[in-house]
Amino acid sequence: MRQTLIDIALTLLFILLQTTLARYLAVAGLPPDIALIWIVYLALKRGQIAGTVAGFCTGLVLDVLSGSDGMLGLAALSKTAAGFTAGYFFSENKTLQTLGSYRFVLLIFSVALVHNLIYFIIFLQGSGAHWWQAILLYGIPAALYTAAVGLIPTFVFARRALL
Repeated sequence: MRQTLIDIALTLLFILLQTTLARYLAVAGLPPDIALIWIVYLALKRGQIAGTVAGFCTGLVLDVLSGSDGMLGLAALSKTAAGFTAGYFFSENKTLQTLGSYRFVLLIFSVALVHNLIYFIIFLQGSGAHWWQAILLYGIPAALYTAAVGLIPTFVFARRALL
């Protein structure tokens, strides 16, 4: 129960960071998805169900806070799929090894691609814009940037493994 409360408090902290700090870290108008990194971490640490639930709750709160331009639930859907996908890589025996290696960064990149693909396909429905252009111009660069920011916790976990 105590760990669940800590996870909820940290989730709220990362949502706060996503809604306030991330815009200042944007490169070429693309902010890193700090909340997505946290969802991937939870999925690797606690499993697929925890990642899926964390993705849904985080996405729903982000939808409500952002106003989501008539697309309430879109972030919830895409982050739920991201948490579910990341949960496939849960291995109770190899959690710290995965978090402290390049696999964590690759997983963040892959999950961010899944997230962005779902998000842009739905968001651009009826707009006349091509979803593949959005993925090439925004989805892949945003996933790369999120994965680059994911290097920070990777270095922390790699150092922790050495101690």
